[in-house]
Amino acid sequence: LTVEDRGGHTDCVSIGPRVQLLATRPLSLSVGLCGPEAPPARADATFKVTMVPGDGVGPELMTAVKDVFKAGDVPVEFEEFHLSEVQNMASEEKLEQVLTSMKTNKVAMKGKIHTPMEFKGELASYEMRLRRKLDLFANVVHVNSLPGYSTRHNNLDLVIIREQTEGEYSSLEHESVTGVIECLKIITRVKSRRIAKFAFDYATKKGRSKVTAVHKANIMKLGDGLFLQCCAEVAQLYPKIKYETIIIDNCCMQLVQNPYQFDVLVMPNLYGNIIDNLAAGLVGGAGVVPGESYSAEYAVFETGARHPFAQAVGRNIANPTAMLLSAANMLRHLK
Repeated sequence: LTVEDRGGHTDCVSIGPRVQLLATRPLSLSVGLCGPEAPPARADATFKVTMVPGDGVGPELMTAVKDVFKAGDVPVEFEEFHLSEVQNMASEEKLEQVLTSMKTNKVAMKGKIHTPMEFKGELASYEMRLRRKLDLFANVVHVNSLPGYSTRHNNLDLVIIREQTEGEYSSLEHESVTGVIECLKIITRVKSRRIAKFAFDYATKKGRSKVTAVHKANIMKLGDGLFLQCCAEVAQLYPKIKYETIIIDNCCMQLVQNPYQFDVLVMPNLYGNIIDNLAAGLVGGAGVVPGESYSAEYAVFETGARHPFAQAVGRNIANPTAMLLSAANMLRHLK
């Protein structure tokens, strides 16, 4: 499999009895240099990877990955778990089994685990609990135009880095008095500096020239103010990388009007969730954008825009491109 990047460089994945990953220059799609070290192969040169297909079209997308790996004799053995909050597959025992497998294998492929809208006594979804238990603090989404597929903006190449263990998604909600709900947003210095350093390390190792911090500090002066302060402090340690800031609402407009001005964007949790999906729409939608989540020890490969696309189940119309690109990135990580 040969893929050509914006500069005409090629990245080849030769799949046969023994996988060889040969590259003249790593594609922007790969972030292995900034993630945890890959686990060693077993004695039989096979890597064991946890697979969680998730809900909606997730199982169909994973079938596409398994079919490609089988056809190419890729030395990866999947340890598969079916976990869902909406398909009578929810249980603490299954969640713990998935966590144990991920901790053992250190690498996973995961589909979207759909979060039900109704409150059933637990505020934290399975997705959120997996991120917290494994400390998957960095979500990386690669927004790249696909060759031969024309969209409003072509030749796009930008990266969205999202802190995903705190912020608005902290599961801290309560009814203070009848009819009044308080939702707490958590921003800490430690995690803000950590994600900022991850973003600047990524930019440095991938030859990127600019990091833009996305915020709403004009309104949330303390919370987003702390996030911006941490980004600015870290930026001083990387003088060769240009550092800019932009307010989240203006960022959305600028992405639609002129996305070429951005390179690497770093932001807190909720903003990243919004920008991931907006940016995916620029290059063709949720079916073409790959992503990964990293901790210091673990790497989880998934689609960049997390949608179960339940209405497409069984119709053979789900686009496997994003999951296949994520699978290719996983192989780069394992090499």
